[in-house]
Amino acid sequence: MLRTITYSMMVGILLILSGFISDTEQQSLNQDKNQKQVEYEDGNGLNNPQVLTVILERVYLDGEVSEEIMEETIWAMEDFLAQYENWQLIYQDEEQVVFQQHVDDISPLLKSNGYFGISDEGVLTIFDGRPNSSNKVIQSFFQIDIERLESRQHDLLKKGIKVGNKAEYINVLETYRTFTSSP
Repeated sequence: MLRTITYSMMVGILLILSGFISDTEQQSLNQDKNQKQVEYEDGNGLNNPQVLTVILERVYLDGEVSEEIMEETIWAMEDFLAQYENWQLIYQDEEQVVFQQHVDDISPLLKSNGYFGISDEGVLTIFDGRPNSSNKVIQSFFQIDIERLESRQHDLLKKGIKVGNKAEYINVLETYRTFTSSP
């Protein structure tokens, strides 16, 4: 393509010097040369933005992963990557980019509806809602020696201990870790 442009320009210059073409024909040659340059640039992606699917994964302390999916128009990859400098690039291809970020907090799901409880097998567990066999398990932790628990602590786990923030989450884990079963 570059040779074609150079050849067209040389022919145009020769014809102008020879006096064989009119001003109108010269303008037409210049427009043709400019069009070829634009096509050349466009063909190499120099003037075209790229549209990518961007997936943002947030991984919370409680193991929950949230995903945000959006379309972005990328004009300069360097600027795009700078926009996500606080994220870890996990995957990239021609159509999508996946970034991940570890959040030093509990998930919004846990804050809104999370309860510590005990499973039927005696495992400290976080449930989506008050503990019962039909509720979804968000995360399981460790086996508890139920016989070592005070009856009040056991009752609390059966009813469910609401988790509203990171401090409560850590406090419950530390409290009940002392009651783990020895293997």
